[in-house]
Amino acid sequence: MSDRIREKLQILADAAKYDVSCSSSGSNRKNTNKGLGDANGSGICHTYTEDGRCVSLLKILLTNHCIFDCAFCVSRKSNDVKRAAFTVDEVVELTMNFYRRNYIEGLFLSSGIFKDADYTMERLVRIVKKLRIDHRFNGYIHLKTIPGASQELLTEAGLYADRMSINLEMPTEAGLKLLAPDKSHEEVKKPLGFIKDSITALADEKKIIKHVPKFVPAGQSTQMVVGATPETDMEIMYSANQYYKDYDLKRVYYSGYIPISYDDRMPIIGSQPPLLRENRLYQTDWLMRFYGFEVHEILNAQNPHLDVDIDPKLSWALRHMDQFPIDINTADYRMILRVPGIGVGSAKKIVMARKFGRLRSDQLRQIGIAYNRAKHFIRCADSIYQLNAPDAMHVKGLILSETNSKYLKIPQNQLTLF
Repeated sequence: MSDRIREKLQILADAAKYDVSCSSSGSNRKNTNKGLGDANGSGICHTYTEDGRCVSLLKILLTNHCIFDCAFCVSRKSNDVKRAAFTVDEVVELTMNFYRRNYIEGLFLSSGIFKDADYTMERLVRIVKKLRIDHRFNGYIHLKTIPGASQELLTEAGLYADRMSINLEMPTEAGLKLLAPDKSHEEVKKPLGFIKDSITALADEKKIIKHVPKFVPAGQSTQMVVGATPETDMEIMYSANQYYKDYDLKRVYYSGYIPISYDDRMPIIGSQPPLLRENRLYQTDWLMRFYGFEVHEILNAQNPHLDVDIDPKLSWALRHMDQFPIDINTADYRMILRVPGIGVGSAKKIVMARKFGRLRSDQLRQIGIAYNRAKHFIRCADSIYQLNAPDAMHVKGLILSETNSKYLKIPQNQLTLF
């Protein structure tokens, strides 16, 4: 690798690190025609897939030149940083060389916008097309959609990428206008809607036509920056919930803002990134997608912020002690899922195991639930009968006394700014 390419790689890989929406799974692109790689069921981006495997990718920007001046972005045009840009062939060669050396399992490619949206998107498409056709590369490709790009380019990109994503940037339109007045959420909604409709149309065609081309087989995702603007947790999650419903997103990513500029509209440099808040938002997202919770159950006008000291599932349970304790041997699956300390896998095991007899506390421990947490919300075959209903504050105190969260050791300066 030449010194010039090595310098570009250092600049553009460093600039890409602020985009967290790069882990993925769900593609079914298989190795064909003796090509290189296989994205079948694979996740990407130095993260963990659903089956526990750690995977990696080449995560770079095509360029960090940008015509926009978004206050929260390190690549904004007014920022005094070293600029670089890859050629189409350089990205292709880097990807192939890194893959052959077993450094990566795929590519995550994004870009600043130079000249205009179509000019940038056309180069991104040329890269993925060349990888797929000229080099027969079948590894995972996650491609960023450029807001404002033409539908023709989006269609072509979808035929070669496994996943596409476009950043929402700020959770609300007001927050985006504050820090990036030249952008709008409408520019994000249009490509999201087009990709969704195209996926649906091809799925319908597949019902009557045997061979239909793959189109974004791993779906699409988006990302929000958290903590740069004063949205409440309720506003953030209501926005995420709406995008999940309207555009059938696979994931919404929440990126805690890292102060990078002296701007009185945002937290000052030196402020701690809101890591705990970011974690709580992901926990809430998980409850919405896998635990059957509606967003208004977790966050509403009476509770617009997530608790700092306890997770959102426990917070909901403590606010609804009238629904507990439940009998673990008779409760339905939905209520078992809502018990703090019981996950999806454990809930399914409980439903299956109790077909063979009433479950006791030792059996629940063997199943793998967090019994010291769950015991306050359940009754099983050997539970001691209690005359008084459990008190929420007392239960919270007991659970916190046994909790040792790594996040609570981090100063949360930014949580109190707004």
